[in-house]
Amino acid sequence: MLTPAQALRRILRRVAEVSPLPAERVTLAQALGRALSEDVRAGRDLPAFDNAQMDGYALRAADAPRADAVLPVAFEVFAGDRPGRSLPPGTCARIFTGAPVPGGADCVEMQEEVRRRGRSARFRRAAVRGRFVRAAGSDVARGAVVARRGDVVDPGTIGLAAALGRAELAVPRRPRVGVLATGNEVVALGGPIGPGEIFDSNSHALAAACADAGAVPTLLPIARDDIPSLRRALDVASGLDALVTTGGVSVGDRDLVKKALAEAGARLDFWRVAMRPGKPFAFGTWGRMPFFGLPGNPASALVAFEIFARPALRALQGLCGSGRLRVRARLAVAQEKPAGQTVFLRCRLEGSEGDARAEPLASQQSGHLASVAGLDALAVLPAGRARLRAGTLVEVVVLRSSSPSVRPGARIG
Repeated sequence: MLTPAQALRRILRRVAEVSPLPAERVTLAQALGRALSEDVRAGRDLPAFDNAQMDGYALRAADAPRADAVLPVAFEVFAGDRPGRSLPPGTCARIFTGAPVPGGADCVEMQEEVRRRGRSARFRRAAVRGRFVRAAGSDVARGAVVARRGDVVDPGTIGLAAALGRAELAVPRRPRVGVLATGNEVVALGGPIGPGEIFDSNSHALAAACADAGAVPTLLPIARDDIPSLRRALDVASGLDALVTTGGVSVGDRDLVKKALAEAGARLDFWRVAMRPGKPFAFGTWGRMPFFGLPGNPASALVAFEIFARPALRALQGLCGSGRLRVRARLAVAQEKPAGQTVFLRCRLEGSEGDARAEPLASQQSGHLASVAGLDALAVLPAGRARLRAGTLVEVVVLRSSSPSVRPGARIG
């Protein structure tokens, strides 16, 4: 069996063949957190004109070469006034933050350094050319690349784009993901439920996980444990960007998802990973569409999605890694595990920065939904060790932003 790291590398190599998805133009608000599909160039200087950095007086530095120079105040300039008004030699102008510097003026003195008396101003210190003037193009010069393809759009990028007059940005479109629940026992919400049946919870949880990864999920019709039913569900998935299935990928007589996909023309890349939970995991491609065959147990499905499907769906959007913080924390209690498997221990982070502990949840059963509700983190217990003592330092994947930051230099994985 592949290790989780080997499996993820193979997945990302396959997904790279179809990544990123074609670009679309979206509003600035819609672009937040998404990767750019093209370089963003400045179509104008920023600022577009010389302007005052603070409230004060605009003047020619040569007219106040020494302290205590007195100049008449010729006029006032406010933010929003049109640039171009010229300052007569030997005078100054009252000016306010952001206002255009009058023609001929080459500096601004802050009002705290000026004593005003009627229509005259006395300058307490010698003027310096360029002082408190934001020169045109000093922030961004016209034609400069202000953000590059692949950069992630953050609030600063949005502000910069808006300042340059850009109302839209080009980003890879969000992947459309089909989410397919399988099983004779699974029934849709809102309908009657009989003995031996369960409500479909996995597809709703996985759809939420897809949306959290930036994708657009579509719930497919629940498929029964037979090839015709699976074939009908797969027909609905045709044309999507990715497929996530849950259940039907193990070794039971009715675990038919892999067979149905193969008959539809899909190619299985690998099946089973040396991990817990999530061992019966399948990955392959159906044409250009990657598919992720997740286990049917709720915790297994969500953990496998987190480790494999989440970074793949982000890659389709031009984003790197899972976007999760990876930190170091100490195990609160000793753990025993299969030596040949990597275990993703569901836990809560406790303590403060530099002294955090990974406290395992009471239940680690893969079928217990309560073990994934309100989950803080996954502690990664590496293969090759069967016992880990309390206090052992392990890597932790932080799933919630409210969890404590546990070590300076923590990395995004």
